[in-house]
Amino acid sequence: MLFLSCFAPVNVQEKLRESFLIKAFVLPHRRSDKNIYYYGVKMHMVARRVPNSIPLMDFVSITPASENDITAFKPMLPKLTGKAIFADKAYSDLGLNEQIFKQQNTYIYSPVKLVKGQTLNQRQFKKAADDLFSTAVSRVRQPIDSLFNWINEKTDLQNAAKVRATNGLMVHIFGALVTALFHYIF
Repeated sequence: MLFLSCFAPVNVQEKLRESFLIKAFVLPHRRSDKNIYYYGVKMHMVARRVPNSIPLMDFVSITPASENDITAFKPMLPKLTGKAIFADKAYSDLGLNEQIFKQQNTYIYSPVKLVKGQTLNQRQFKKAADDLFSTAVSRVRQPIDSLFNWINEKTDLQNAAKVRATNGLMVHIFGALVTALFHYIF
C-alpha cells in the first residue's frame, strides 16, 4: 500500500503584533517557494493513496512552521511499518531512510536533492537518472498535493489571519479538516 506525505503551511500573519497570544507556538519561518517570511504552523499529513480518488488521511500533526519537516515526521514513523512512503524533498534524509528501512522495512521515496559540494560534472553525470526518478516520485505524490489544494479551496485552511490564541488555531485547522470531510462524504 502506498502512503503519501506532505505538509501545508497555515499562515497566521506576515508580521507578529505584540498583543499576539500564541508567540511560543507560532514562530517566524521563511517560505522558500514564495520568498517571504511568515508566522504560522505547518500541518503534516500522511495519507493512503486511493486509485481514481483523492487520498484518505491517516495521520495529521501540527508543528511550528520553523520546525524541520523530518523532525515533525519522525513521531509518525513507528505507525508506518512495512510501507512505501512518497514524500517531497523536505523529507529527504538518506541516514534516516536507511535506519527505518532496517528497523521497520519502510522506505521514503522523495525527489533527489542536490548534494552540497558536488561538482558540476558529478551533477551532470547523474542528472538524467535523477530527473527521471524525481519525476516518477512527483507523479505518485501528485494526489496528496491535490488533496491539500482541495482542502484549502473548500475551507481556506491556509488563511488563519484572525486567529489570536492556540486553541483558536487548533479549532481553525481541525474545523477545516472536518468541513473538508463533510464535503468529501456528502
